[in-house]
Amino acid sequence: MTDEKKNVEAEEADVITLEFDDGMEVECEIMGVFDYNGKEYIALIPDDGTDDVYIYGYKEVGDDEFELIDIEDDGEFEAVVAEFDKIMMEEE
Repeated sequence: MTDEKKNVEAEEADVITLEFDDGMEVECEIMGVFDYNGKEYIALIPDDGTDDVYIYGYKEVGDDEFELIDIEDDGEFEAVVAEFDKIMMEEE
C-alpha cells in the first residue's frame, strides 16, 4: 500500500479515542503516519489542552483498521521522536 493511500485513510478517520489502563479516555487527532527504520509510526495530538504529541507504533490490520503499538524500548522511542522532530522541522 502506498503512503498516499494511508494518508487518505488517516484523513477519513482523523479522530480516534485512546483508552488508557486506568480507564481514562482521550480523543486524539491523527497528525500523520511516518516511516522510520522500516517500521511505521503514528503521531497523535490529544484533545486535552496540552501541546503533547503521542507517538506509537502503527500496524494496519485490515481495511480502515489499525493497531497502535506501545514503543517499549527507550532507545527506539528516542530515535523515533528525533525522526518526528526532523520531519516537523522540514515541514516548517
